[in-house]
Amino acid sequence: MAKQTVAEQYVDILVRAGVRRMYGVVGDSLNPVVDAIRRNAAIEWIQVRHEETAAFAAGAEAQLTGSLAACAGSCGPGHVHLINGLYDAHRSMAPVLALASHIPSSEIGTSYFQETHPERLFQECSHYCELISHPQQMPRVVQTAVQHAIGRSGVSVVALPGDIAARPAPERAEEHALVTSRPTVRPGDAEIDRLAAMVNRAERVTLFCGRGCAGAHDEVMAFAELVKAPVGHALRGKEWIQYDNPYDVGMSGLLGYGAAYEATHECDLLILLGTDFPYGAFLPADVRTVQVDVRAEHLGRRSKLDLAVWGDVRETLGCLTPKVHPKADRRFLDRMLKKHADALEGVVKAYTRRVDRHIPIHPEYVASVLDEEAADDAIFTVDTGMCNVWAARYLSPNGRRRVIGSFTHGSMANALPQAIGAQFMDRRRQVISMSGDGGFTMLMGDFLTLVQYDLPVKVILFNNSALSMVELEMLVSGLPPHGTAYRNPDFAQIARAAGVYGERVEKPKRLRSALRAALHHKGPALLDIVTDPNALSIPPKIKAEMVTGFALSASRMVLEGGVGKMVQMARSNLRNVPRP
Repeated sequence: MAKQTVAEQYVDILVRAGVRRMYGVVGDSLNPVVDAIRRNAAIEWIQVRHEETAAFAAGAEAQLTGSLAACAGSCGPGHVHLINGLYDAHRSMAPVLALASHIPSSEIGTSYFQETHPERLFQECSHYCELISHPQQMPRVVQTAVQHAIGRSGVSVVALPGDIAARPAPERAEEHALVTSRPTVRPGDAEIDRLAAMVNRAERVTLFCGRGCAGAHDEVMAFAELVKAPVGHALRGKEWIQYDNPYDVGMSGLLGYGAAYEATHECDLLILLGTDFPYGAFLPADVRTVQVDVRAEHLGRRSKLDLAVWGDVRETLGCLTPKVHPKADRRFLDRMLKKHADALEGVVKAYTRRVDRHIPIHPEYVASVLDEEAADDAIFTVDTGMCNVWAARYLSPNGRRRVIGSFTHGSMANALPQAIGAQFMDRRRQVISMSGDGGFTMLMGDFLTLVQYDLPVKVILFNNSALSMVELEMLVSGLPPHGTAYRNPDFAQIARAAGVYGERVEKPKRLRSALRAALHHKGPALLDIVTDPNALSIPPKIKAEMVTGFALSASRMVLEGGVGKMVQMARSNLRNVPRP
């Protein structure tokens, strides 16, 4: 029997770690690994058109499953293309193992054709990045890479020269049991006691929640009821905390709405639960603040803390709740709920005025109808830019839907590649890519990956022939938009030319039926919706504090465009507020 090669051993370790597919583009130095995958029935090679897509797709799969996903690029330019998607996966805490295949080992350091130094290149976007320069390093280096990716929730990179991959693996190589899931982290008793004392002393408590509240919805709601706390959220916390939430006061940050800002500033104790919220300008400077996070390095890096609690949100609340005294006074909560409802009632008028007859179509209207027509367990992938705005304001979470995007890295062109990874994970589940025309065209070649694999992804293209978010940034900064307009084709014709379902929508009366037809189509589909590039109102005055990024006043005014079903939720929550 022939000895196992290094490439075969690499693939076997991936399979043992639960990886079922590897995304990438084939190439000379990568060929031994691709061939090993071809001969292993437990794993599939997914051929994409661009390695950046491979990394985004693997990152999406890892975010949705919580399990290890894999991608690969050939030597030099091939693995360099991975880097943007790996940055996104790493900053999204998605466990991804990337293979950067390398030039022949004897040529390393000679400025050989396509030479890079992957062990240096990927250092900043990984927890572990090592070069295998000898077969004897297998399997320990790969096993260590797997453990770093899973244990620290991020990217590991293994650089492997093609000639090393083709050599025989060492005999009697040591293999150990792989850890494929993370433990929960419980805070120490002293921290729990200190937090309980702070909560018991406080009169007005606000909870601000992020992605770390995944799996802790019931615990957060029970704690909010116990202490009569309004509950706000960051964008990445929306899908986990907004639904079935009678304490909801909206979202803070650049795309914020409702009373979340007021609730975080008018309390006397702010508890940040599982959020690495990046915008310090939206956090109070004079409120006692506690942060609970499973990643110790996140604690205190965004705001000054009175108490840092290292722990899982669900585990922490489970330990904390029995030590907290129930609060009877809900005046602060009721006041924030009223402010939230009033704020939403004020902006919804901009959305309801003749919106179903407006040409070009209001993008808000598209997002609202899409929310109504999409499946209850749909996965939405969302392009960076204005699609983030529409997703934040119009998609209704319910505990079963998922919404992912490049919310931390902020890359363009993420939605279509992430939809590919999501759909490979489950072909039967509805996957919807909310794509902007700028992001879609950047990696449009991988629309053909949908065709090649008959992936039933639905691309809902918000086509306003502009980079609208960039235009908005320029206007807020007092600059005239420049270099932001596109001359776009009829994307539906391109889809039909590729052999898949495509339709162009220019009139709002056609929108609902077109969305329904695309979403119910059995294969891939693209809906090219011509939307209004002037959908957002601009502040009447450009103030000095608006020049750098978005100030609070700017974000409130320029993003005024309606809030979909959140208004009904706010109205419903007001039923619990006593009338004077």
